[in-house]
Amino acid sequence: MAENEPTQAELRAAYDREMARAKLREIPFETMSGVPVDSVYGDGPYPGQYPYTRGVHASMYRSRLWTMRMFAGFGTAEDTNARFKELLANGGTGLSTAFDMPTLMGRDSDSPWSTGEVGRAGVAVDTLADMEDLFGGIDTSAVSTSMTINGPAAIVLAMYVANAEKNGVPRKALAGTIQNDIFKEYQAQKEYIYPPRPSVRIVTDMIRFTAAEMPKWNSVSISGYHIREAGSTAAQELAFTLANGFAYVEAAMAAGVDVDVFAPRLSFFFNSHIDFFEEIGKFRAARRIWARWLKERYGAKDERSLLCRFHTQTAGVSLTAQQPEINIARVAIQALAGAIGGTQSLHTDSFDEALALPTEKAARIALRTQQIVAHETGVANVADPLGGAPFIEWMTDEMERQAEAIFAHLEDLGNGSILEGVYAGIENGYFVGEIADASYRFEREVNAGRRIIVAVNDFTDGAEPQKDLLRIDATTEEYQLKRLADVKLKRNQAAVDEALAGVTKAAADPTANVMPPILEAVNAYATLEEVVKAMETVFGTYVEKAII
Repeated sequence: MAENEPTQAELRAAYDREMARAKLREIPFETMSGVPVDSVYGDGPYPGQYPYTRGVHASMYRSRLWTMRMFAGFGTAEDTNARFKELLANGGTGLSTAFDMPTLMGRDSDSPWSTGEVGRAGVAVDTLADMEDLFGGIDTSAVSTSMTINGPAAIVLAMYVANAEKNGVPRKALAGTIQNDIFKEYQAQKEYIYPPRPSVRIVTDMIRFTAAEMPKWNSVSISGYHIREAGSTAAQELAFTLANGFAYVEAAMAAGVDVDVFAPRLSFFFNSHIDFFEEIGKFRAARRIWARWLKERYGAKDERSLLCRFHTQTAGVSLTAQQPEINIARVAIQALAGAIGGTQSLHTDSFDEALALPTEKAARIALRTQQIVAHETGVANVADPLGGAPFIEWMTDEMERQAEAIFAHLEDLGNGSILEGVYAGIENGYFVGEIADASYRFEREVNAGRRIIVAVNDFTDGAEPQKDLLRIDATTEEYQLKRLADVKLKRNQAAVDEALAGVTKAAADPTANVMPPILEAVNAYATLEEVVKAMETVFGTYVEKAII
């Protein structure tokens, strides 16, 4: 035992004191047969104790279940607003917004680049008017909202703030998350606009803005989900995600922001894939690594800075178009892994998503799946229920070992800086190459029959065509184009031009924060693409290098 390290008895006594102060849900913490169960088993450090391997809070789900945050977005803002309200009425406790491809790429619906894509894979948001419709009749002071967008994240966040303030909700009351993780766009998802360094400048401006004015808002959701969906291994997802997090920490600190001012509002977004035990080990390792690095390398002193709080989504890439109903079983297993792994919020995929955007029925089944996990399995009664099991502890250690090897490589690339290492890894193709190699290995195993995917390369009988699919017809695009034209016709163009000039001026001044002028622009009903181009004149655009 290291000097000054607490004994097991001291750790347990401290844990019990925390549990005595915790406000617990008023339910019986017992098995279905009536056997009482303790809040945690095994040795410490316990949940809520550094390095938080076993959970970020002492009482975990005994006090509060994870947020059931269902991802939704399609068609027009009114279409998605109706789906939001349906999910909330059925027990959802948080909203998560999917935007269409033009919005994600910073393009308006009337751009030639947007033809045929408006409202197809998410909701179209061109101006503040769309944001007003998207959250119409929803009290944004009473619901936690997540928005999955990166390149134009600053603009969409400004629209969300502007809409709330128009409805009398101050920005300081808003709770939620903007994904705003631009690094993984260069690594995996490819929805970038500007080159990496000016893009990170915008992220840093958003961190500064939200830290000062939106204390309940998570300024960056550092996302491994899309890295995993692109084909990475679990360890690569873990390491690339946390490395990106360390890079944002270094960027914000270099901009003069104290680590304990912004780090408590950083959050993470992980994939829960189908290898049950590997995923649980990954989640546990993520908490331990983040806590140690923030404390030992970056000097964080606020306990909240050390907490790796994360949202989890089940693995969309694991869903099969063949026999899609069996995806319900896959999603249930993945959701259980997320809960055992200690997630703070969870989205469960719908069984039909390999074929189309989810129908209302499929989305309801997905929500009911995690409600079954939460209320019927007993998993919420005990924190870290598999902690101490030799296989789980080994898997946690192995995930950490592999991740640390990747961090060491990035430090070498960046001459001791993770931030510079990430920049270098983007420019030299390291991340893209590693993910591509992992994906290729997996597909070879599937094609050779060494890895079984039920209904794909074995057990293929019983497939029937899926009939009830959500279809977005051409009238959606026609409606959105008319709506956008009406907004442009009615707005004060002189005010728009002046506000956009302010955005360009702020972008050109490295000491300025771009968020206030972006807020002025969206309040004047400048479009998403207009604001994007106002900064593009300064920052330029990014073209990925071909890596052979």
